[in-house]
Amino acid sequence: MEKNDLEISMEEDVENYNNKKAAEKFSELVQKDQYVGETYSINYETIKVVISDYFRKQVGGISSLSFLIATRVDPEKEYIDFKREDSSIILLRVLDATDTPESNEKEALRHEIARRVSGENKFWDSEDAMDHKTREFLASSALECRIIGTFYLEEALKEAKGKLQLKFGCDISNFYPNKGLKVYKPNGEALEKIINYIDPETLKEHYEEYENNSKVRLGNVRYASTRRKHQKIDNVPVYMYPTDLLTQKTALFGMTRTGKSNTTKIIAKSVYELRYPDSEEGEPLRIGQLIFDPNGEYANETVQDRGSLKRVWKLKEDAKREDEVVTYGLDDHPDDPHRKHMRINFFKQELLQQGKDIINNILEDEGAQYIRNFVNVRFEKPNKNDYEDDEFWSYLVRYRRRVLVYQTLLKKAGFNEGYFKPKLKVGKTPFFNSDILEIMSNVELNNTKKQNLINSAAETLSKENPSWGALASAFEGLFYFISDTEAYIDYNQDYIKESTTGEGWADSDLERLLEMFVYSKGANLIGKAEDYHSFGMDEDYAEEIYNDLVEGKLVIVDQATGDPEINKNVSKKIMWKIFRENQNKFRLGNKPDHILVYLEEAHNLLPAGTETDMQDIWVRTAKEGAKYNIGMIYATQEVSSIQKNILKNTANWFISHLNNTDETKELCKYYDFEDFERSIRRAQDKGFLRVKTLSSFFVKPIQVDLFEIEEGE
Repeated sequence: MEKNDLEISMEEDVENYNNKKAAEKFSELVQKDQYVGETYSINYETIKVVISDYFRKQVGGISSLSFLIATRVDPEKEYIDFKREDSSIILLRVLDATDTPESNEKEALRHEIARRVSGENKFWDSEDAMDHKTREFLASSALECRIIGTFYLEEALKEAKGKLQLKFGCDISNFYPNKGLKVYKPNGEALEKIINYIDPETLKEHYEEYENNSKVRLGNVRYASTRRKHQKIDNVPVYMYPTDLLTQKTALFGMTRTGKSNTTKIIAKSVYELRYPDSEEGEPLRIGQLIFDPNGEYANETVQDRGSLKRVWKLKEDAKREDEVVTYGLDDHPDDPHRKHMRINFFKQELLQQGKDIINNILEDEGAQYIRNFVNVRFEKPNKNDYEDDEFWSYLVRYRRRVLVYQTLLKKAGFNEGYFKPKLKVGKTPFFNSDILEIMSNVELNNTKKQNLINSAAETLSKENPSWGALASAFEGLFYFISDTEAYIDYNQDYIKESTTGEGWADSDLERLLEMFVYSKGANLIGKAEDYHSFGMDEDYAEEIYNDLVEGKLVIVDQATGDPEINKNVSKKIMWKIFRENQNKFRLGNKPDHILVYLEEAHNLLPAGTETDMQDIWVRTAKEGAKYNIGMIYATQEVSSIQKNILKNTANWFISHLNNTDETKELCKYYDFEDFERSIRRAQDKGFLRVKTLSSFFVKPIQVDLFEIEEGE
């Protein structure tokens, strides 16, 4: 069916309107007075640009690694057909100077003129050193530029605001071998739009998933270590979207004192501020953040601070809540009266396994078989609903007997038992019946030492309230009785015949616990966990930390004190708690809570082993954390120290100074960091970072803002 005149007229009006809007949008990126030169050679990866000295001076110079744009769009046109194949803007990054066909001739001329004025009080490029024709011939040079991608316009979806929207592709869709492109250096306003570009669909997805697409200032554009002002791009702000970090891996790499900690604070602050959306449409987004702080620089005030991260709750005058930031540590701190202790009561039955998990982590590298056997012991109280009455009572007695032996081992290792006293029976049922005690008291062996220990054990275990010290000696004797005597074998055979469960008197876990009393090294190793014990702490700190994170709080774990290896194991304990709780919610069909975990000095925590080490919590989190809404932000000086599969799954990168090629070569494997390799090794300025985030299409060179929280804020 043919269109009538009215329909044709309406379509022409729409097209004219769009073409006018296209001219307006393109002119925001292209300014005629920012012209610098022409392209003369192009492939799908790079472009060569001839630059005029005159125009280079007009725009304030061209830094290495700076952005340029190449286009056939005329910024002064009132109408631009955005559907034409060359109605686009190619974004470039300056790599280096490059030769031109007449480079050799120009170099020879410069050499000749420089030789001629040598020793004279004038420069070889002065007006009286060369003629006008030579000056004009030498007034151009060439640059090689990386093609980053293409800006173009597209008709927006019906539900989007506006008819046209700016789009970006990470390549070029056409080849211009015989067409000239004008090259411009974006001014401050244009550069701000370019470097902060985010695809409209990505922005929409941010809002649909989180109901929050807030952005925060990260810093400003910085091309080089030499930072001369007045180049018409001073203080161009760079923003990031904190939701890019959620469920993702984020890397912060750089030498010590180059700004990693400051960047971490900026990131944590930006995520914290998601609870205060910057638009009326945005919903508050409370994200639990956990920072493992090995040096105490986040949990405490330091001499280099301009406001501690733990005071981030002071940012909003109308929403000040000190309990929004929670600190944990082994010890009290004079400037942190609300700090929570990161200890548990190892003697408390409800916390036995949590305490033993800490001990197990300390012992994980020990190879002795008796230690491996002990590590395999678990304390799971029998459930009455799983057994008949007689069976349950038998299993309960066995369980409580094992608990007594374990608590005695803790006491031997130097743990403070507090109000706990040894109890040798459940109700009226003794742990050690008179039959076995009588046999022990009458045992005779060729080994006098063992016989005396067994005989003394019978006496000690017959008492109602023996001392912890006496019990330790008695359990050594009990082990020898069970493992070395014919008397026990005969007794145990008769016991099995009469038992309601059909099992022997001593289960395998009891034997494993008793064997620990034979070797003094066992107790000494267990004693390393004593710093994490307090008989007055009746709650599991891992549970408390997880609950704080679920409430969307910023949690800082101060690990500046305590043994580094134990701190490492405690970090694993907390991480396993987070992983398993969120995993369980996922399995039950519920949405796991968003949690971000920060790892300072990550090389001390993340494994350097094989990619298939799925027993390690950090590898599990790196591979499966996104599914359970766990994000990981890790900071270290060495790219090569991080496991390859963690690097491969890292979406956000913050890179400051690295001082050797081993590290920068590793970095070159990812995104377009290859362009920045030499700059990363050379520039040592604090806070000078190259940043790639999930929603950005290319690496951005940034001077990160200094983290500050003033008292008055």
